[in-house]
Amino acid sequence: MEPTPQYQVPGPGAPPAPVASPDTIGTLRERSLHARLKRLYAKPGDLVEDKVGGYWVDIRRGEDVIEIQTGSFGSMKRKLTELLASRYVRIVHPVAVEKWITKVEADGATVVSRRKSPKRGSLYDLFDELVSFPHFFLNPRFSVEVVLVKEEELRCEDGKGSWRRKGTSIRDHFLLDVAGIHVFKTAADFLKLLPEGWTGPSTNQELAKALKQPYFRIARMTYCMTKMETLQRAGKRGNSILFAPA
Repeated sequence: MEPTPQYQVPGPGAPPAPVASPDTIGTLRERSLHARLKRLYAKPGDLVEDKVGGYWVDIRRGEDVIEIQTGSFGSMKRKLTELLASRYVRIVHPVAVEKWITKVEADGATVVSRRKSPKRGSLYDLFDELVSFPHFFLNPRFSVEVVLVKEEELRCEDGKGSWRRKGTSIRDHFLLDVAGIHVFKTAADFLKLLPEGWTGPSTNQELAKALKQPYFRIARMTYCMTKMETLQRAGKRGNSILFAPA
């Protein structure tokens, strides 16, 4: 059975979204997936959209910080560096293991089509973002929580999107369901993503084949885990670098 869409598209002539003031940054223009995860993670007593050390954070729990990051990690590097100097920080990052794509006309209301995307994300997608600062896992105050989600992506044929999508823009993402949660508290937790019983040494190509993942993603994984000091380079096989447990 197809999951029911979890959005209400605005009708023609709907008023534009209000402009955020400095005191509400991140609450009015955030996408629905981000907002929904923030509501799911906030507990009684938490401060939502609080300012800590000069930065707005999604959730403040005592002196700890929880950041819901649905996009690129790169923009967070400076902010996290300063926050981690004095407090625990956890990033909550959703990865879509199932995605439904709904396309609407330029009026934002008339549905053109709805289909299931053939792309399925996995835990290994995390390394696409973690390459920005894998060394943060050398700090015991840092952790990442990956939420495997089923989501709905709303696209609009408004001519404002990229040429790859032929001008169709992505309007929003909506949470349909949570398929699983995986917490990485230490660098050692990433060892469970390696092939069972693996002792190395192996090349990226060999690991990609064993894990049934794209080569580029495994190359990012071994880069990150080397920076985390859980893997080490162990010579070469031909022109390919060998990796083994550190």
